[in-house]
Amino acid sequence: MGSGKRSLTTAAMALACACACAVLATPTVAYASPTPTPTRTPNATPTPVSNKDLEAVRKKLDKLYHEASVATDAYNAAEEKAQKQSAAIVDLAREIVKGQAKLDKLKDRAGAAARAQYRGGGLPPQAQLWLSDDPQEFLDGAGRVRQGEHATKGLLAEMTRTQQDLRQYAKDASAQWKKLEANRKTKAEAKKKIKERIAAAEKLESQLEKKEKERLAKLEEQAAYQAQTTWLSSGILAEINGKASAQGKKAVKYATDQIGKPYEWGAEGPGSYDCSGLTSQAWASAGHGIPRTSQEQWKQLTHVDIKDMRPGDLIIYFDDASHVGMYIGDGAIVHAPRPGRTVTITGAGSMRILGVVRPDA
Repeated sequence: MGSGKRSLTTAAMALACACACAVLATPTVAYASPTPTPTRTPNATPTPVSNKDLEAVRKKLDKLYHEASVATDAYNAAEEKAQKQSAAIVDLAREIVKGQAKLDKLKDRAGAAARAQYRGGGLPPQAQLWLSDDPQEFLDGAGRVRQGEHATKGLLAEMTRTQQDLRQYAKDASAQWKKLEANRKTKAEAKKKIKERIAAAEKLESQLEKKEKERLAKLEEQAAYQAQTTWLSSGILAEINGKASAQGKKAVKYATDQIGKPYEWGAEGPGSYDCSGLTSQAWASAGHGIPRTSQEQWKQLTHVDIKDMRPGDLIIYFDDASHVGMYIGDGAIVHAPRPGRTVTITGAGSMRILGVVRPDA
């Protein structure tokens, strides 16, 4: 956001508040200490970590990164809402400025009408008619006075409506400001949770020796391979033969062009991405905006059967819709996996599929 836009937003918020004069309720989850690795005595040969222990570490890491992903979705949703609320406050502030200027003009006109009426008053109509040299001129003038009185009544009614509008704008701005403050707290809580989970995962990984990390990586690969193999063994790939739409091709190209860029929670490119940041920006590049988070993508986009999916469609993963990847064909997706990883291609069935959505249905 440019400095000019920030200044406008800040000034508008201040004006709206002057005229106006949910936090994430996720409880802190207690976790057992990470699976301990054998104590390493100086000058002693390290005790190898068993595959069973490494598998426990892998599952623990999956849990921590999944929780970080859920919190990231909450953070992104709060950020998106905050942007909309800030824009709404700016719009309301503009309406307040316009309404106040209009009210000032109406007051000037009402004052001028009152002064004119005062100057034309003084004597009762009968006396003015009796003293008039030209009765017809008096009658014409009286007609204009009546017209002026009607205009004044209309002017006063418009002033009343404008004042009511200003009060409503101020009330709406105050409500938007309260929502904005609530979303700031939501973002702060989500950010804290994300950092805690990622830090716990990194600490757990740091306790492993280099060879153990390599073995852990192989266990992760094997788990993904087994899941993909199980998915393919159902024969589903033979049923999937959809062709990408023109926009879908553009989205796929954008997403695959980002391969190798690092995962970063809350990021929407161009240097790094989280999972829904990648898919939302890919479709934005194709000229079709979609929701920012994987959960909203699941809620708002058109659902299609897996056998009917085509390149460009989004596959939503896990029961809480906390991860998303873009189908690119041949049973594969491109996605931003998690912290410490880069945008990559993997099997579409390597994670638990919740369903498929189509942005350009």
